[in-house]
Amino acid sequence: MCRLCAITSTEPLSPMKAIEALDVMREGHDGSGVGLFLSDLGGPWEEFKGAPILSGIFTNEGLKRLDRFMMEIGFMTKYKLSIKTPKTAPPGVPKRDVYLIRAYEFPEEWDHLTEHDIRHRLMELRLQLRRMGEEKEDMIVFSFWPDCIMIKEIGDPMTVAEYLRLDREELHARIILAQGRQNTNYAINLYACHPFFIQGIATMTNGENTAFVPIREFLSSRSFPGYMGYQSDSEVFTHILHYMHYFLGLELEYYKHIITPLQDTALEQHPNGTFLKHLKRSCRRLIIDGPNCVIGCLPDKRVFMVQDRKKLRPGVVGGKPGMYAFSSELCGLDAIIPDRDKSKDIQPMHLDTVIVGPDRQEVRVCSQMAT
Repeated sequence: MCRLCAITSTEPLSPMKAIEALDVMREGHDGSGVGLFLSDLGGPWEEFKGAPILSGIFTNEGLKRLDRFMMEIGFMTKYKLSIKTPKTAPPGVPKRDVYLIRAYEFPEEWDHLTEHDIRHRLMELRLQLRRMGEEKEDMIVFSFWPDCIMIKEIGDPMTVAEYLRLDREELHARIILAQGRQNTNYAINLYACHPFFIQGIATMTNGENTAFVPIREFLSSRSFPGYMGYQSDSEVFTHILHYMHYFLGLELEYYKHIITPLQDTALEQHPNGTFLKHLKRSCRRLIIDGPNCVIGCLPDKRVFMVQDRKKLRPGVVGGKPGMYAFSSELCGLDAIIPDRDKSKDIQPMHLDTVIVGPDRQEVRVCSQMAT
């Protein structure tokens, strides 16, 4: 199984806080990989909140190809962090040339574009760079989006973190999502490593989704280029949330109604039953199956946790005003915020969506029976 932890804080924190929590939970994951999603960034990135940030791994030749490509389309570098590693990698960690995080200035011709157009073009550029990298195996591009950084690697999470020196100030962030395990259900591929990301939305999952094929087919039929990849059956959780948010225009509280809808008998008594029955029929092919705990983040910096209909994976949320954490296990939460009021910890049940907003002042629990 995977182990997950997420932190949302008013003050920027080192991602090592989350890595240390994964290390405490190491008996629950196999140490085969680590994935990080950082948002609401601190450090030098504060000056570039609106600038798109490219995150990925490059060979030296791939970096040259990237530079030529980005200059040709008018993107100029504003700030960068290049992580160059020692000549010898630790056991189990691949040797890479460069881990690159780079903020760009938009081309002048983008000035007249709408927010929707910018969002779409950034996604298309990320996908184009991904295809370029897959063609020559010299680029792995995880994200290209304002105020977001993604780092993924094969190997034990703590070993990788120390090797890449992830405690550096340039990686401090107010939102941190961390997952410990490479996806071993498929061929080893960093695109299969959680968290998954699309247009400001990120999720990670502990579990498996046996309804993956019909969900993938439904999403692929939407003619939206971002619904692709699917090296992991958990990537659809991110795309379902994206579909709900951008295509259906629904609030986060409806996510559970799409992935784990109520039984028809319960909908008959629900105050919003008429709409929810229509939603259930329209999105029936997005219903998940299997044990899952999902933690995610929306573009407005809300962080949330949901469970499958039988609550077959652990999950706990706790903290204090200014800092909250979401964890697969209680020991992970203890590692992050040991001085919280533990009597206020929440273990969401099968009907709940637990949300912490961008003000980080309280935890809100939304039940499917009420929303």
